[in-house]
Amino acid sequence: MTTFTALTTMMGKPAAQAMSDAMEGMDPAPTGVGVFEVEDDSGLWEVGGYFEGEPDGASLALLAATFGAKPFVVSEVPETDWVAHVKRELPPVEAGRFFVYGSHDAAELPEGRIGLLIDAAMAFGTGHHGTTLGCLRAFDRLLNDGEVFEDVADVGCGTAVLAMAAARTTDAKVIASDIDPVAVDVAEANMAANGMAGAVACVTAAGFDDGALADAAPFDLIFANILKGPLIMLAPDMGANAKPGGFAILSGLLNEQAEEIIGVYARNGYNLVQHDKIGDWSTLTLRKETQ
Repeated sequence: MTTFTALTTMMGKPAAQAMSDAMEGMDPAPTGVGVFEVEDDSGLWEVGGYFEGEPDGASLALLAATFGAKPFVVSEVPETDWVAHVKRELPPVEAGRFFVYGSHDAAELPEGRIGLLIDAAMAFGTGHHGTTLGCLRAFDRLLNDGEVFEDVADVGCGTAVLAMAAARTTDAKVIASDIDPVAVDVAEANMAANGMAGAVACVTAAGFDDGALADAAPFDLIFANILKGPLIMLAPDMGANAKPGGFAILSGLLNEQAEEIIGVYARNGYNLVQHDKIGDWSTLTLRKETQ
């Protein structure tokens, strides 16, 4: 049976969640419903459902009107060979000395490069997104400059590819944290897949107040590839938990958001070292003041 998607956007999480609940009560019901924040600080949320067969247009129009959403966009989902799709759409990524690849490309690892195996359970964190790629390039540049790290944190680690990069290239104690316990499970699985089980401490934590992060601080390198809002909230703690002269590599930022983040971190003791742009996305390399 042909699969269809129905997508709309609306303001605010409560309304979006209510719309999602109402969609689940449709007849025929969707096979899955998702609610996602649009990551551009617009306040918009996307609500979407998958349907086996074309959904009823009148029911969708009534839902949109009831919840103040934009009209649904209904699309037919083509049948896809997902293994072939992953191989085509997620080729290996080269970032300086690092080579991020899926298991289907294991034979492609160039001699002398540092391989990081990340299979595409999720696209974000495989190195293909401009934010992850930017962080890897920024870290590679610091290593090329001769910087040495003893204590590293990857905050909001996702797949933990950044933590793995640090553990593979330094003698530092590395800790990777994420607010989502599923992400922490993924991080630990990736460590094992790379033969690095136990090389990085993976913890579920919402911030630097967590015991494991607090005990590991201060850090001379902090990765935070998250979003603008969390980066702003974490700025005081990032400053308080950094060693003088330590670095922070920040991403998850649209280019137009970067100047605000630079200003926030300047007020918390960080000076800009480098601002890199890949497409619409920015990566900031900052250094903590020594006094």
